[in-house]
Amino acid sequence: MTLAQRPAAGGRGVLRRVGQLRRTSPGRLQLLLVLLIVLGALTGLVAGVTAQSAAGGTADLRDRTQPLLAEAETIYSSLAEADTIAAQAFLAGGLEPKELTDRYEARLAQATTALTSASRRTPEGSEATEAVHALAAGTTRYAALVATARAANRQGLPVGASYLATASELNQQTLQPQAQQLFQFAAREVDAGYEEARASWWLIILLVLVVGLTVALIGTQLYLSRATRRTFNVPLVAATGLMALLVASTGVLFTLQRGNLADAGEHGSAPIATLAERRILALRERAAEALTLAARAGSGPHEIAFSDARSRMTFDEPELESVWPLMSDATDQHNAYVALHQRVRDLDDAGDYDGAVRLAVSPEANETFDALTSTLDAALDDRRKVFDDEITAAGKGLGALTVLAPLLALAVCVLAALGLRARLEEYR
Repeated sequence: MTLAQRPAAGGRGVLRRVGQLRRTSPGRLQLLLVLLIVLGALTGLVAGVTAQSAAGGTADLRDRTQPLLAEAETIYSSLAEADTIAAQAFLAGGLEPKELTDRYEARLAQATTALTSASRRTPEGSEATEAVHALAAGTTRYAALVATARAANRQGLPVGASYLATASELNQQTLQPQAQQLFQFAAREVDAGYEEARASWWLIILLVLVVGLTVALIGTQLYLSRATRRTFNVPLVAATGLMALLVASTGVLFTLQRGNLADAGEHGSAPIATLAERRILALRERAAEALTLAARAGSGPHEIAFSDARSRMTFDEPELESVWPLMSDATDQHNAYVALHQRVRDLDDAGDYDGAVRLAVSPEANETFDALTSTLDAALDDRRKVFDDEITAAGKGLGALTVLAPLLALAVCVLAALGLRARLEEYR
């Protein structure tokens, strides 16, 4: 017999042995015992793996991907706000107001801190890691250009506006797109985290095994009832009860987990992403207004950028329904800011440049714009808390199920063995 023929012969031997066992009552009981133990062991193993996968995915959402999304949003908005503040400070002329200087430096420090934190959460060699490195280098260059623009502006040199425009171009056309790329990567990671946390494929396999084991337990008891004329086999009844407990506990936990995950996505992650985009658009509007005046460009490219951002500033998206009262306020506040911006443009277009600058940097303008960003910040904080609460709730019980499910399945196997062993002993 060749080596190739030996496995086939071995397979035929196993089938022949199974066929022989099927012809006798003890043999059938032995086959049922093997079936129940195999199904029970597989069910316990898959149940534990499913719970572990769901727990790991939920923990990753809470500890890595969602924080990475928040850090990416911080980097994005901090760079946009720094650009806005730098342009406003430049408009003041001479020695910039200390309040604006402090805010500008605070935003750069905020972006740098978030970059350092994000670098620890991005996979090595990924596009996100490359974006973080590019952002770190670009932010240093941007700060140097703004410093040069400020120094020239203090001396009354017109070249300061050119340096500021170069810095703003670097910020808006290079740094912010890189920050957006990081934000989009983080958003994809969040989506992948939700998929991992749901453990869909493992749940499907577990469902098949649970159904198979339940059917096998009930079928075995029906067979024994007919063969032995005994209504109940106590160990097998107990095994069926434990199986019901396993099904109930697994079903309840995963139903609750999926509900919490759905709420975390619908009322947490989705609104956070949309709100972050709206806040950045608002900052772009403010920066475009200041850059238009700094460049004395009239209705030039920066004003076109303002109009583009304004056209995208809507607050009636379905994902923002959960914070609609705040979005109603944001709509009114944004309309008030747009009206004030139009007054700035009217003054500038009428030749009153100094009046336009005074209005653009006035307490009225600052308070109007700050009211809008404060409302968006409040909505972001509210949605972040919702996400944290829901994702924490989604992870509850999964760690215990990782241990409990295999133990229950093991107990089912032991009870099944006891129940069938007692019947096998009767044939000796």
